[in-house]
Amino acid sequence: MKIEHYPEKGEFQTIVDGVKAHVSYISDGKMLDIRHTIVPEAIGGKGIASALVKAAYDYAVENHLTPVATCSYAVIWLQRHPEYNGKTSCDYAGSESCAL
Repeated sequence: MKIEHYPEKGEFQTIVDGVKAHVSYISDGKMLDIRHTIVPEAIGGKGIASALVKAAYDYAVENHLTPVATCSYAVIWLQRHPEYNGKTSCDYAGSESCAL
């Protein structure tokens, strides 16, 4: 799966079977906060969300940014990957939530 980074949009994305999936983030130069994860149902269940979140947080770590999660999926991902030393955003609104 090819994941592309579009920093001008604050987005990592991939296209699988002609369908776009992406994570949206904000960054202030100190942190990278995943705000929204979108994987359409048509391509769900293939590990795409995990791959996108990992790509974003790998980028954060490589660029000395703290991984932060507002999106509920990214919060769970960080809990499963403590090696990233990520944080849950104060904007996190609970399970099945994202900041739109």
